[in-house]
Amino acid sequence: MHLSLRSCARVAFCLVLMIPGVASSADAMIIWPEGWEVEALPQPPPSEGQLTVQIRQRAVKNDQNGDPAMVVELTQTQLQPGHSVNVQSVLLEMRKAVQVNFARGGFQSVCTRMKDSTLSDIPAMETTCTITQNGNHVMTQTLVAAASPQLAWSLSYAGSAQGYAAHKDEVLRIRDSLRLGSEQ
Repeated sequence: MHLSLRSCARVAFCLVLMIPGVASSADAMIIWPEGWEVEALPQPPPSEGQLTVQIRQRAVKNDQNGDPAMVVELTQTQLQPGHSVNVQSVLLEMRKAVQVNFARGGFQSVCTRMKDSTLSDIPAMETTCTITQNGNHVMTQTLVAAASPQLAWSLSYAGSAQGYAAHKDEVLRIRDSLRLGSEQ
């Protein structure tokens, strides 16, 4: 079975904020380098009692053949007043979803221990998963979750084994440039 990053993006639980060049809202801003295809994803209609997704967007970095080498996604969610987010539990669920979905597709995944991190200036947790098939490393995905009292964010960046290695530093620079309106 051949694993493409497009199919992985469908299988994986990925999440990033993007509009060509600069993407922003009242709450978040990111500057994208040239060469990234940026798209806004449709927002699900709000349902009573559910959290409101404010931003859900994706950017793709293609290789020389035009195939996705790296995908980055961010989701920003407005929290209900008084709602507290257990970031470790959210990241655990994200990791579990990735592992279950890949297992259904015949892949194995091993994730690092969750560790403290930051997303913009917001305390976060992250983990990185290595996805293999028949013992061959085919993809790497990093998952990050963060929350303030008013907003929560999920960030994911994933790539083929070669694409992740080739673009990891660029994605880390993009991640470091991300500015979230933490409203702390």
